[in-house]
Amino acid sequence: MPFFDGARGRMHYRRWPVENSVATVLLLPGMGQHSGHYHRFARTMKAADIETWALDTSGQGLSEGDHRNPGTLAELVADALMLFDIAPQPPLILMGHSLGAVTALSMFGAAEPESGDGPSDATALARSYPLRPAIAADALTGMVLSGVPKRALGGGTPNAAGTPLPRNLPILAVHGVEDRRAPIDAVRVWTQRHESVDLREYADAGHDLLHEPVHARVAADIADWMQGVVVGLARRP
Repeated sequence: MPFFDGARGRMHYRRWPVENSVATVLLLPGMGQHSGHYHRFARTMKAADIETWALDTSGQGLSEGDHRNPGTLAELVADALMLFDIAPQPPLILMGHSLGAVTALSMFGAAEPESGDGPSDATALARSYPLRPAIAADALTGMVLSGVPKRALGGGTPNAAGTPLPRNLPILAVHGVEDRRAPIDAVRVWTQRHESVDLREYADAGHDLLHEPVHARVAADIADWMQGVVVGLARRP
């Protein structure tokens, strides 16, 4: 089984290889989830010639750590960067669900809270939210965000802390209309601030889209979008 040595212990990741793949998706699961929950999704990606790599968040799955405390966003970004460093050459697509989506945005320094929702002190904010990009804008071909919590969706407002998302990075946001953990209104507002984001809404669906009755349609939509990214047909500003 594949592991790498992280700053807080051994980290496990899972890979579903695809011969002659057109792209690789790096998947960051949500809180309480791990790579073993994504076999079904990986099969859909494989049918689209997309290879899947998924990280076990610290303390989840086979990764070492405290399952009750996955770490700070800075630590989560550091773990994701290690997976990024050993992944295949581009085209790479970063995907995150819930906490994983916050981590994905944080890799670009773009996971800031709305004004008044985060720490009021600038130093405390910088400790809680990485405000500078950890990867180059051209390191990814696209990004997929699922069930993003409101606390990470302040980016794009005038004079907001952090770093704006790269304008030329295609982004797909998938969200359940009945999501109670991360209500959809916040991501709707956030999408309006970012021309490169394509929001797909799923009626009668909640927070964990890839494990709900709509999972097959969501996975197929993501696969189609990823294929479009690779050939340059995905939404761009």
